[in-house]
Amino acid sequence: MSPSRRKANGSRCSCTRGEIDGISGGESFDRTCTHCNGSESIKPDPASSWFLSSLSETKLDDSEKLRRIIVASLKGFSVGTGIKGGLALFSIIVRFARRRSSSKSRRTGDFSNSEAISMGIKETLRYGLFLGTFAGTFVSVDEAICSLWRALFAGLVAGPSMLLTGPNTTHTSLAVYILMRAAVLASRCGIKSKRFGSICKPLTWEHGDLFLMCLSSSQILSAYILKQESLPSSYKSFLNKHGGKDLSILQGIKDLASAKPFTNLRAIEKHYKSVGVDIKLDPNMRIPCSMIHGGESCTKHGLTFFLQAYMRALPVYVPVYLIPALIVHRQDLLKKQYSILGKGLFGTARSSLFLSTYCTSAWVWTCLLFRTLDTCNIPLVAIATFPTGLALAIEKKSRRIEISLYCLARAIESFFTSMTEAGYIRPPKILRRADVVVFSVSTAIIMHCYAQEREVFRSKYLNVLDWVFGVPPPPPPPLPSEET
Repeated sequence: MSPSRRKANGSRCSCTRGEIDGISGGESFDRTCTHCNGSESIKPDPASSWFLSSLSETKLDDSEKLRRIIVASLKGFSVGTGIKGGLALFSIIVRFARRRSSSKSRRTGDFSNSEAISMGIKETLRYGLFLGTFAGTFVSVDEAICSLWRALFAGLVAGPSMLLTGPNTTHTSLAVYILMRAAVLASRCGIKSKRFGSICKPLTWEHGDLFLMCLSSSQILSAYILKQESLPSSYKSFLNKHGGKDLSILQGIKDLASAKPFTNLRAIEKHYKSVGVDIKLDPNMRIPCSMIHGGESCTKHGLTFFLQAYMRALPVYVPVYLIPALIVHRQDLLKKQYSILGKGLFGTARSSLFLSTYCTSAWVWTCLLFRTLDTCNIPLVAIATFPTGLALAIEKKSRRIEISLYCLARAIESFFTSMTEAGYIRPPKILRRADVVVFSVSTAIIMHCYAQEREVFRSKYLNVLDWVFGVPPPPPPPLPSEET
């Protein structure tokens, strides 16, 4: 996204390195190079220069300001209702499908279909009001303040609009994820800075996304086995499905790792008997392999589990790739249908391979470490799940940082929830809605970067922000003068 550095003769500088997808997000340059460090070697992005000048020089009349505020609010509302409404509609369709395929009667505590629809409509409107108010508040404050830090302040003021999703509804996962995005943008700005460039240089590590994924996996998968209540309910359901193990098995591993007496060996035996495997578990076992894969060997279990995991992963990624392809490239489907559908199928196959490899490697590494050391404890569970994150290398480079940041946000939330419940961390009583504070600070950083350092954004995010907040496109470049 940043402009290439060229010498006076137009050739590319030899010290320029290619794009580092991850923390840096663009080209990085050797600050020891006399050419790159020159005052005339860095030319600002024309779009960014125009945007900054428009913030300080352009004077809009009252009607134009009001129009920008209203349009931004309506666009924010449409984005919120579109995203949340789509998710609510999908959950309702899945609910209907499950009820039709199941012959069991309604369980106590389940919502009726009408209650589920009503709740989906309420949540959709709340999220629409949240994003609409956020966009409208930001633009209102942005127009009222004319200074270098106006976007920072406007983002901070607009952040509490999260309360419109429900005064008692916390969004810790969303707040932490937005904080991660803000940290990435701030680090990209730091890498560009002459003052902080050397400090932020370690963040340009090419495989930093894999390290973050490994770090996140250690916490998330440990919590999946040892403390599921520290994970968000939706994420916990996702892990339980793709982890491929009955809850009784996870409880047995937890008892063994925590050095507690087994409480449900009979339940594990009953589960295996229901799938045609008759086993007798030893209450004095030192490693949990017999609980994890019953009568199979570790190697055979890894192969069979991988095939099952891949079939579970395919339905997850088919809509992720094919539906956007049908929407975004609908005009080119008749001309390039094979190319578009081929890319969608390839992306589906690769992402499914990543998820199935990720889940399989979690159990493979666990069995390998436990068998090697002939013991099972909590530290070994955390160590065994760390290399699981290496499966992310299968994914497309541009998707790796997105996935690792998403998982890192869940890992941070799970870690602090566990520490709080254990009594190691005591949140201040005055700060009742820490998620709103974190979200406000994060949006302030993001919007400040949006106003001052637009080139640190990926183009797809920048296009969405420009569309919502009503930033007009830059003026066309002047026509070259005719030679006389």
